[in-house]
Amino acid sequence: MTNLFGLMGEKLKHSFSPAIHSIIFSESNIDGHYQLFEIEKGDLETALYGLKALGTKGVNVTIPYKIDIMQYLDDISHEAERIGAVNTLCFRDKKAFGYNTDYFGFGIMLRKFGIEAENKKITILGTGGAAKAVLQYLTHENAADITFVSRNASLVEEKFKDHRIISYENIKKLENQDIIINSTPCGMHPNVNISPISPEDMEKFDIAVDLVYNPLETLFLKYAKKQKKKAVNGLYMLVGQAIKAQELWNDISISSEAVDRIYERIVEKV
Repeated sequence: MTNLFGLMGEKLKHSFSPAIHSIIFSESNIDGHYQLFEIEKGDLETALYGLKALGTKGVNVTIPYKIDIMQYLDDISHEAERIGAVNTLCFRDKKAFGYNTDYFGFGIMLRKFGIEAENKKITILGTGGAAKAVLQYLTHENAADITFVSRNASLVEEKFKDHRIISYENIKKLENQDIIINSTPCGMHPNVNISPISPEDMEKFDIAVDLVYNPLETLFLKYAKKQKKKAVNGLYMLVGQAIKAQELWNDISISSEAVDRIYERIVEKV
């Protein structure tokens, strides 16, 4: 019988996930189908019951539900608990178990593109579930300093009380920065003509990383490239976390070479 997998979020038409998982199914001889599940705010708990009833084997979770979904789960892995966000669910015996594979995907993306976090001063745009996974990885890699930027800085101070939180207006006051990471959906298809920061703000950084992958080159990254800075999009992270999810869902191991191979096949498609 074909196993059902999918992605749950609010707006998903931009997603490359079905194409990525289709390639993983083919390469790993998995009999599976990957479905997009667009969920309205307020229907999250009901949707979770529905996925269980359908006999779904596992789903990824994306914006804006990586934190909200946690209250409805039967168990949460240690790494997801530490991060404070879930992006992957496994269904077993009609119970839902939460994991975080964003941490893994973000890490292999930085290693792939030769970006070192150790002793670096790093600014993260956004304070959602993806930002929490990014923070956990950068902390483990001994980043020297981490600053969060939020449109509601005063409202998220408690969540990130050990780190500096500033408004977007105060980016211009930052000094001696190395890396900027966009963990917000700003610039994502179809709103491709906006950037979370200005070209003037981009000048403060040497490396720009955008977790957005559609389009592959956001306006944010265009600013960075125009200024001759290293610019990396989120596609490799997406592939990496997808592979980690499939390993959890199917109790298998997928080689690191497969990440590169699947990434190249997806790049060819877009």
